[in-house]
Amino acid sequence: MSSLRHQRPVQNVLSAPYPSRFPQNYQKPTTNFLTRTNLILLFTLLIILGVLIPWIQVPEGFLMFNSNPNSKWRDYTLSDAAARVAKNNTLIVCAVTLPRQKQHEKVLVIAEDYATLYKVNERWPGHAILVPPVLEAAAAHKFGSQGFFNFTARRPRHLLKILELGYNVMYNDVDMVWLANPFPYLQGEHDVYFMDDMAFVKPLNHSHSLPPPGKKGRPYICSCMIYMRPTNGCKISYEEMD
Repeated sequence: MSSLRHQRPVQNVLSAPYPSRFPQNYQKPTTNFLTRTNLILLFTLLIILGVLIPWIQVPEGFLMFNSNPNSKWRDYTLSDAAARVAKNNTLIVCAVTLPRQKQHEKVLVIAEDYATLYKVNERWPGHAILVPPVLEAAAAHKFGSQGFFNFTARRPRHLLKILELGYNVMYNDVDMVWLANPFPYLQGEHDVYFMDDMAFVKPLNHSHSLPPPGKKGRPYICSCMIYMRPTNGCKISYEEMD
């Protein structure tokens, strides 16, 4: 028998148990974000943000914490409110308590209690001002009652303070509705314009004289709509009413 015997070659299984997945000279691909296309997109985004940011209105207090958002209105003065709200040196003013505070858009509201001050400025920031004395919120006063009289008696004092700041003032009760622009009807250069709501409907060319005396021997003037100019004559008339 031949001594030569066929033997299978012995493999060294410890040297390389598994074939290499990648060639030895293989390098992982890297992502380069600073390509020309990405740089153009980034530059375009910066331009868009630079144009839009000045026009974006960030809510007041968005970047700061305020435990009491109503506290800033306590120091809000009449002169600050008048300067912020006035248009063409003219203010539309009404006095409001909490039960009657639903109709005061685009006006300066003289609040007589803190509840009204905070409620109005929550919806229309800067359009309400508190004028002392500060009253407690109460039910709506009935026409002709003592509470209603006290409420209207404080009105000349409020309006006089605004006149002394140099503004024209259009005062309206909150239960009035304008069917048209009233300013074209305020003809002439008078100090103050009052409303006569006791007479029949007058023609457009009616007399601008005071209405005839009433039962007490003096003209009846309705204060539900008044237009005033900051003249000495107007101020004197309101000093007499105060």
